[in-house]
Amino acid sequence: MALRRKWTWPGRLSDRIGRHLPPQATRFVTPRMIVMLVSVTCVLLLVFGYIAGRGLLIASFMGNYVPVQTVSTVHARVTMWQPELHSVGTLHAVEGADLAAEIAGLVTNIGFRPGQDVGKGALLVQLRDDSDRAQLAALRASAMLAAQTFARDQELIKSDAISKTGYDTALATLKNAEAQAAAQAAVVEKKAIRAPFSGRVGIRQVDVGQYVAAGQVLVTLQQLDPIFVDFQVPQQQLSQLSVGDRVALTTDAFAGKTFGGEIVAFDPKVDLDTRNVRVRAAIANPGKQLLPGMFATAITSIGRPSLRVTLPQTALSFNPYGDTVFLAIKTGKTKDGQDSFVARQRFVTVGETRGDQIAILSGVTPNDIVISSGQLKLKNGAPIKINNSVSLPNEPAPVPADE
Repeated sequence: MALRRKWTWPGRLSDRIGRHLPPQATRFVTPRMIVMLVSVTCVLLLVFGYIAGRGLLIASFMGNYVPVQTVSTVHARVTMWQPELHSVGTLHAVEGADLAAEIAGLVTNIGFRPGQDVGKGALLVQLRDDSDRAQLAALRASAMLAAQTFARDQELIKSDAISKTGYDTALATLKNAEAQAAAQAAVVEKKAIRAPFSGRVGIRQVDVGQYVAAGQVLVTLQQLDPIFVDFQVPQQQLSQLSVGDRVALTTDAFAGKTFGGEIVAFDPKVDLDTRNVRVRAAIANPGKQLLPGMFATAITSIGRPSLRVTLPQTALSFNPYGDTVFLAIKTGKTKDGQDSFVARQRFVTVGETRGDQIAILSGVTPNDIVISSGQLKLKNGAPIKINNSVSLPNEPAPVPADE
């Protein structure tokens, strides 16, 4: 008959526990109770261990998981690049003046409408000149009498009928009368304010019946076509410009429109504070849209055109420690046969900008696939998916589109 091994460790454990418990509690510490407590403890340890292990696995997976990002790309291309110099300038009229009364008087007539184009010599403002004209008529009559007297004395002097002194007195009287008449005629003319050159008049600052003092501004007159733009260029760029060079002018007042002109003069000195030289260009303004005082951007071509690698400016990430781009690097094929790509960050050296484009001096070679949008969410080596269904602006001379 086989002997059954007696399971003694729960009993021994219960005996040991019972020694430390009060006598009334020892009846609850039985071998069966010990087995149940140990079993529950083991189950709880297994459950908590599973939960903790699963959390560690999920955290490790999420830490190593890099989602596939959708980006758009563009091929770096070589284009003919014309270096340009952009300068902010101010528009000035070729001829411009604030017309004022030279002498005081009462306004009797205004001969223009605000904003009207007038020709040279056109009467703009008339001051009262009745008494001045009457005095002028009297002086002219005196001059005529002096002229007749002098004519008779000229005949008499030939026959020595009068003295030389009498002749000289008649001549002086004539000249004095003519001078007084001319002076009065000038006073009458000053009462008529005329346009000194052709141009456009502004808003009048006087009314009929108003008394104006000497020097008071009546209206402004500006010649608008052509119009000058004055801008500054650095002294190191001066050798690349000359009189006659073409200038393209843009202004935010007429977005998307370019006005053409040419350089007409250079200031003969360099500004000591900025080391810049003032340049003046004449801009064609047939529609008379450009007005004196406007700010504008003058664009001049400098140097010779050269081949440059260009990218849209949206592809660049500008940082204090260096400018970068992300390249799309092909790594192979996916399960469905599509090309797979990863993003690689690369430092670049940038040059001038032109419209939507920027010149790349180093860091990118022609036909490199450059990520043009979506790079802000990328890390070096991140898998990417290319979607070029929407193209970003990449024009050297963009024109605003009407939506």
